[in-house]
Amino acid sequence: MTKITLLNTQLRMVFMDNNAASNYEIYPERVLDFLNYSSTIRGKSDSTIEAYRYDLGLFFRFLKKHRKLVSPDIPFDEILIHDVNDDFLKKVSLSEIYAFLSYMDKQRHNSAYARARKTACIKTFFKYLSVKARIIDKDPTLELERPKIKKRNPVYLTLDESRTLLRSMDKENINYKRDYCILTLFLNCGMRLSELVSIRLSKIKDDTLTVIGKGNKERVVYLNQASVSSIQQYLSIRSNIETKDEYKDYLFLSTHKRPINKRTVEVLVKKHVHTAGLFDEKYSPHKLRHTAATLMYKHGKVDIRSLQMILGHENVSTTQIYTHVDNEALREAVKLNPLAEEID
Repeated sequence: MTKITLLNTQLRMVFMDNNAASNYEIYPERVLDFLNYSSTIRGKSDSTIEAYRYDLGLFFRFLKKHRKLVSPDIPFDEILIHDVNDDFLKKVSLSEIYAFLSYMDKQRHNSAYARARKTACIKTFFKYLSVKARIIDKDPTLELERPKIKKRNPVYLTLDESRTLLRSMDKENINYKRDYCILTLFLNCGMRLSELVSIRLSKIKDDTLTVIGKGNKERVVYLNQASVSSIQQYLSIRSNIETKDEYKDYLFLSTHKRPINKRTVEVLVKKHVHTAGLFDEKYSPHKLRHTAATLMYKHGKVDIRSLQMILGHENVSTTQIYTHVDNEALREAVKLNPLAEEID
């Protein structure tokens, strides 16, 4: 049994009464097929699969409400979608999809980013139904446009702020060496949060380590001296921690002697940023990844293609956001204009 089908089996009892049929499913079979395909064939991460599941659940609940197939008294989140079948899917129109996006905007106050994610999910699902499953003859999303998103420069720490963050950490804290290592890897290597929490000891070789990146793709992370030293210092403590055999290969452990989870890392990053006097709530682990990329581009003079490989970006267009952050360089360039000085 696949993990998606197992999840569905575990959840199917939620909306059942004691006399309901045992095959009463929460999610439509086509959605389960799509999730399994996305996970096993396309190699999408668990977080992406969960996002697909959540977004499609919202979409089909909206359609049943929009088509007046359920009582208006039923709360939106309690609308059942187990009975969405092929005939239902074949009737989905572009106008209904736009109505859904409008509902997400006006009623549920989704941001443009959230609506763009839902748009991408719906397009991917119906492409699957059309091209792979061959359930529908015409894909209603072919002319579907994504919501316009304003481009924003990445939020990052300056070089001085990064040094302040590392120097401000309490060396007497029991988790100092672990937390220092975590922050050092974020700031020097530009890892994703998911990559950092899954680092295995067996995958660390000299000045490299191998991680599973976005889309379950394996990639090599190169370590500078600061990163190597911080790992070695943490290992002097980590090697003495007794844990279950199934956890022994994980580099970072929580105080409960289990592999550290994403939420714990988010909390400790926020705590150390606050302790350093950098009170901006935006400095999440992902912003530290932005910091690493920005510092490499701005101070290390790393070319955009190399930076793309370091960050594990599939497309260089994603990496190009870092070419717009160096305002000081722009200011200096203008000052070098031969007409910069006033003419008498």
